[in-house]
Amino acid sequence: MLSKIVLTGARGNLGNVLREPLSGMCKKLVSTDIQPAPDSLFKNETYAQADVAQMDQIAPLLKGADMVVHFGAFVDEGPFEKLLGPNFVGAYNVWEAAHKHGLRRVVYASSIHAVGLCETNAGIDTDEPHRPDTFYGLAKCFAEDLGRMYWEKRGLEAVCLRILSCTPEPQNVRALGTWLSYRDMVQLVQRAIDTPVTGFTVAYGVSANTRAPVSNHKVPFLGYRPQDNAEDWSEALFAKASTPDPQNMALTRVGGPFAVVPLGNSGIAGIKAMSAGKTEKPKKKK
Repeated sequence: MLSKIVLTGARGNLGNVLREPLSGMCKKLVSTDIQPAPDSLFKNETYAQADVAQMDQIAPLLKGADMVVHFGAFVDEGPFEKLLGPNFVGAYNVWEAAHKHGLRRVVYASSIHAVGLCETNAGIDTDEPHRPDTFYGLAKCFAEDLGRMYWEKRGLEAVCLRILSCTPEPQNVRALGTWLSYRDMVQLVQRAIDTPVTGFTVAYGVSANTRAPVSNHKVPFLGYRPQDNAEDWSEALFAKASTPDPQNMALTRVGGPFAVVPLGNSGIAGIKAMSAGKTEKPKKKK
């Protein structure tokens, strides 16, 4: 059991799911977010309201920690200036503070959007070069490169998790390939923490989907063995889906709607539209 883990982004959807399982992996869990504290804490959890973009707020929290699980960020596409603090500067602050305080490892919530313009049918793996689809994806590329540099120059390990579509259930036909269940997300983070040696590692956050567009076959040493498969929802999702447009980059690129939105515009809005069936080509009338 580790002495101390710091979890950033603890009030976000995924961070909140991680709080309890991470509290069981360490003697002390320090959860932090720019938002106020949750209504209740776990018995070995403390909470600190802090902005990752402010070094003087985030650095003291990492003192004495073994690892930091960095999920704090602005989680959508937006103007570069909006992402600069939380996503770019925040990543630097976390890595630099981790180095200064002698942490072993940073576990980072990266994203499929770091390679979002790769073709869905290309069968990409964890060695795929960066190909961001948005400023949001560019921030993930920056943090991954930061993590590799801090490993090679300073010996600070990093596991960068390129999360795809993490929701309680798959929301649309695209998610038949990209879905990551909460259960599998927790397992992935746990393996990123308890694997003895990782160096710098990239892994995809995706469940055991029959139609997964990415592969983790080069990182079996993490021990991540997903349990869920979006195919269990395929019949229901196909029943409500309209005929897809084979020219629609929201379907032909792994970044989905983020691959087609203008830079600076919300990608999440595009995902919601896709789930409502608004981005697929309507069937022709007979």
